[in-house]
Amino acid sequence: MEFQDLGLAEPLLKALAAKNYKTPTPIQQQAIPPLLEGRDLCGIAQTGTGKTAAFALPSLNYFHNNPKPIPLHSCRMLVLSPTRELAAQIADSFRDYARFMRMKVTTVFGGVPINKQIRELQAGVDILVATPGRLIDLIEQRAFHLNGVEIFVLDEADQMMDMGFIQPLKRLVKMLPRERQNLFFSATMPKEIAELGGQFLNDPVRVSVAPQATTAERVSQYATFVNQAEKQALLTLTVKDEDIDRALIFTRTKHGADRVVRFLEGAGIPAAAIHGNKSQAQRTTALQAFRQGKVKLLVATDIAARGIDVSGVSHVINFELPNVAEQYVHRIGRTARAGADGIAISFVADDERAYLRAIEKITRVKCDIVPLPENFAEAVRNLPKPTASKRPDRPMGGRDGRRHEGGEGRRFGGGERGTGERAHRPAGEPGAAGDGVKRSFRPRNRTGVGQHKAAVRKFDGR
Repeated sequence: MEFQDLGLAEPLLKALAAKNYKTPTPIQQQAIPPLLEGRDLCGIAQTGTGKTAAFALPSLNYFHNNPKPIPLHSCRMLVLSPTRELAAQIADSFRDYARFMRMKVTTVFGGVPINKQIRELQAGVDILVATPGRLIDLIEQRAFHLNGVEIFVLDEADQMMDMGFIQPLKRLVKMLPRERQNLFFSATMPKEIAELGGQFLNDPVRVSVAPQATTAERVSQYATFVNQAEKQALLTLTVKDEDIDRALIFTRTKHGADRVVRFLEGAGIPAAAIHGNKSQAQRTTALQAFRQGKVKLLVATDIAARGIDVSGVSHVINFELPNVAEQYVHRIGRTARAGADGIAISFVADDERAYLRAIEKITRVKCDIVPLPENFAEAVRNLPKPTASKRPDRPMGGRDGRRHEGGEGRRFGGGERGTGERAHRPAGEPGAAGDGVKRSFRPRNRTGVGQHKAAVRKFDGR
């Protein structure tokens, strides 16, 4: 099947041809036909599966066939996104697909002046991509209303729940017109998310492109057991030894992300951080440098990393494991894009072993255990000092900024876990420093997921 077989309007086919897109992805094949018929849709899909085009193309096709004046202070299509980066990315995709149509696409989110957004929305827009907090701010200031919405899209619903947006979402849904088309997307479908979808979907078509909570097939997954206080030394060795094109490094907290960057820079390794305490300009600059390859290491929190769709991410490094197993699925989905292989490496402290067991249970994949490198004890002793701490960044952008700040603090306890713990592993135990076992994150003779021979021996003492 090709895009031209789906019945899309000529301007859309022309735009797809300009991007050299010929064959729809599985979710596009399943979602576009019922959406062209006006059906509601509930889609389970991870990032990187082509879901933006799955809802953008049929929606633009509807607007092409049903031209109407733009409603003042409103929009014809509303897309809600959990983060600024994802909102900007979705809007860019709409502009690409609508390049041969006359469509006004606008984004609104925190971190930028609200008055400028108010002026942009006065005449109305065709498509608005927004974060919930800033959208509510605009509605409360009577600068915008939802009466003109014909198509409503809720993207990354599970992440919306993690960020505490459930109540704002319920409030916004009540403001929408009854007659509308609803599209609902989530990478996972826990009970709470299913209940949310049931509140506004009307006899939806259900589309799933992968079993729930599975991980990317081409991601090789590894774990190393290490004391929390010694993770920075292990990270420094890893990024020096590994052949990295681009790596996303995940921490649980914003403070932890900044701390990791300062230590890497102290070792002469360029890195950037992206999290909710960074201004929008700082986040955009860091992400642009990462995309362009000027910085190979981007340290991020889970919330800020949503919407980062950068090609060429060869590694995902979990400096700290998430305490919610589904979050791991989102993290490692940032690599192994577009047919490439990817590597996911997790540093596991003693108090994170339960998290690893939960991750392996939900993903149904056992991580290969890699021992600490032979020169690890020396690396710990000689760990370079971090660069001088800069003045702390302030959360920006009103309601959305506050949610980024509060969301992570509530979620992860607001501090770094176990940074003072040094429960050293006995000498000679697999994974202990100086055990003489060769360390590698790459499998030998890999023929497919679950079929390659382990590069290192398994650790059975978990």
